[in-house]
Amino acid sequence: MKKFGKILLLTLLTFASAMAQNKKEKQMEKKEFSPWQWQDKLSYVQAVEVKNVQGTLYVSGQAAVHADGKSSNADMRTQLGLAIQNLEKVISEADYDPKNIVRLTVYSTSSDEFIKNCFDLFQAFVAKHGMKQTLTLMQVVALNETLKVELEATVVK
Repeated sequence: MKKFGKILLLTLLTFASAMAQNKKEKQMEKKEFSPWQWQDKLSYVQAVEVKNVQGTLYVSGQAAVHADGKSSNADMRTQLGLAIQNLEKVISEADYDPKNIVRLTVYSTSSDEFIKNCFDLFQAFVAKHGMKQTLTLMQVVALNETLKVELEATVVK
């Protein structure tokens, strides 16, 4: 009986070790889907599938709000730069990586101004992190106080 117990224990330990090893090997997988190519120049994809996620971070809209809580009254381009910095800070503080943003919503008080004066800055942000995310640009009537642009994200790891 003691021999059987030892064999059973050894089998369980081996099995548990193999299961732990197998669990460690499963890494997050991201796959992008875009049946067309026109969106490539706009720095987004049509859909993102994510498997084996270890965590999901839902980030509230990040805008041009300074560390002291005061909203910027600068132009939209300057505000976008600060909103991007704030988004990067929140994501890194949560121990996530901006490259794993899978959904991004841009709220702007003027879509026209965003596209004409800020889109290159947005594209540089996407390229810097090698992001492949879905994207929605929404024009809104107003944002809080003097804000002109806000970024809301979903990030996985």
